[in-house]
Amino acid sequence: MAAQRFFYSSTITDFLQKPADAIVGVLAQMDTHDINQETTNSWVEEIETLKHCLQPYCDHGSLYFEYNIPRMGRRADVIAVIDDVVFILEYKTSESKFTRDAIVQVWDYALDLKNFQEGSRDRIMIPVLVAPNEKDSHCHFNLKHFEDQVYEPLCSNANRLGECLAKVLNEVSHSNTWSAEYDDQWAKSGYEPTPTIIEAAVALYEENTVEDITKHGGDIDHAAEELRQIIESCRANNRKAICFVTGVPGAGKTLIGLNTAIDQFNRGEKAVYLSGNFPLVEVLQEALARDFIRREKIIAKKEGRKPCSKEEAKSKVKAFIQMIHHYRDLYLEGTEVKEGKIEPIEGYFQSHTDKSYIPVEHVAIFDEAQRAWTAEELKRFMREKKGIKDFPYSEPEYLISCMDRQLDWGVVVCLVGNGQAINKGEAGFTEWIESIHRSFPTWDVYMSEYLLHSGDVQNSELALIKPQLITKEDLHLKMSMRSFRSEKVSIFVNQLLALQKEEAQATLQKLGDYPIVLTRSLDDAKAWLRSHARGSERFGLLASSKAERLKAISINVRYQPNFVHWFLEDDTDIRSSNALEDTLTEFKVQGLEIDWACVAWDADLRLSKDGKSWLHYQLRSGTNWQNINKPINQEYQINAYRVLLTRARQGMVIVIPNGDYGVPPDETRKPEWYDGIYNYLKDLGIKEI
Repeated sequence: MAAQRFFYSSTITDFLQKPADAIVGVLAQMDTHDINQETTNSWVEEIETLKHCLQPYCDHGSLYFEYNIPRMGRRADVIAVIDDVVFILEYKTSESKFTRDAIVQVWDYALDLKNFQEGSRDRIMIPVLVAPNEKDSHCHFNLKHFEDQVYEPLCSNANRLGECLAKVLNEVSHSNTWSAEYDDQWAKSGYEPTPTIIEAAVALYEENTVEDITKHGGDIDHAAEELRQIIESCRANNRKAICFVTGVPGAGKTLIGLNTAIDQFNRGEKAVYLSGNFPLVEVLQEALARDFIRREKIIAKKEGRKPCSKEEAKSKVKAFIQMIHHYRDLYLEGTEVKEGKIEPIEGYFQSHTDKSYIPVEHVAIFDEAQRAWTAEELKRFMREKKGIKDFPYSEPEYLISCMDRQLDWGVVVCLVGNGQAINKGEAGFTEWIESIHRSFPTWDVYMSEYLLHSGDVQNSELALIKPQLITKEDLHLKMSMRSFRSEKVSIFVNQLLALQKEEAQATLQKLGDYPIVLTRSLDDAKAWLRSHARGSERFGLLASSKAERLKAISINVRYQPNFVHWFLEDDTDIRSSNALEDTLTEFKVQGLEIDWACVAWDADLRLSKDGKSWLHYQLRSGTNWQNINKPINQEYQINAYRVLLTRARQGMVIVIPNGDYGVPPDETRKPEWYDGIYNYLKDLGIKEI
């Protein structure tokens, strides 16, 4: 049976004439899961409720049951399109109360359709929560909407649902023209979502495809298919290969990596996604484990068995998402440094094919591969933490060597970013090339023409691996996905930090629906965030790890909150980012994103008096700032602000404190430092609030 976006559809006229059991039969046939009595009863109640309240709208609309929202991995219960108004109806037939979670859920459905479905851009979106047995007095039909014509959720029981629909259609200005063809065009119109990396991971794990859940700009689809073909070719021909995937910040490199790991996993091939980004791995593992448990509870209930435990769920997730250091250490077992190489300890393994020596995965994906450690840094770590003297490899060379132990085939996928290095000891892309030349001359090397000409590696070094090199254009992602409201945010941030004033001014004018605003007040910034976020949209406070004088405005960057709770809990939990109490730094948010951000800017990065250069500082005592003189450390600091300023998907507010005007003044918070930053950003055209 061909997949389609909904289980059942019809005009309202045909729906009213069709028996309920016939409609339930179609729904049951379309559902791929085992149907229990509870599900059937819910469908019957939905159908009977709608037959009662849709009588006035014959020849005015259409209905869609179980409408797919791929980005969220869920289906909206019913969508009723009446004239050009789209009602998203979420039924809670087993509950007698309007719950916060259910209100957020139906609001999210409406926002998703508005933001990502082409046919919804000019439609009025009305989310309605239906708790059939709720009291009449608890229903509310307050018609409040935002500029995009998405209304705040209405709440109705079965008895008052007809009244709810009538109020909207009587009071909301809309077109009274209707045709079934027009509705069908809406229902099947293009769906081009840009999920957060957390949403994407969850959706992929639920066996959606990358094509289902991402914006079809071509980059993601083509790169995923290119990697799949390379892996298939290596498997079929017993080859080993390393693939370098590049892209602009936010282009979806991590998504490509997760998709490849999960795709291979679902095909029965062991693959692992590896990252040195501890917060990213921890958040993804927790999010996937929670979602696995949620789905497992539903299935276990239908099958009459006990669901799996949290520990079992985490174990399943860790099978293909790991910290790179854990992977590295796993394959050190039973080895020793011998004549400048890592070799198995004689007699430790029964044979060279011992599974504890050879990786169980044939495909390993390394995210942020340019951040792998240099030989010097890894040698220091192994000496101090593992007691291994004179470790002979850089991290890139050692990681490739692990896959080289395979007796048949293997693929290493390196996801390569740029402009976001924030730690010392990172090897960069060059070390991967040099490692291949030194030790792996029989490996195939895949990369795009972009990487050949990017300047990240010298032509002389590329010439060393020329016989192994195969170019594939689809391995470079050209378009940023992070902000679905504007693809030019990362360009603007780069120009801002490069002090390219005129260019930044021009780009800012092209950001469209992506608001960036400026304030001197943290309270005003928080109010701005709360006024813009809807449904489960996430917002939070961000600041540089060196922004220690923000403590004066109640932002303490030395306090390290639990970032898993910060990213995953809702706003009923004070540990959530939405509580706006805890602040994360660049080290905890790199690779992740939120919808709306408040970036607090301190005097650690300030402008020279002539405004032509950045001055770099860190607080070394409680009385003064100290210059950061090393160019590499200055680069890390610029990159820290680049990370912070590119975390928001929908918009951000930048807070520049006033500094201290006291008598005597606080010498660590001179107003002129903050005024210089504020005036520069204001001159770029960023609006004040």
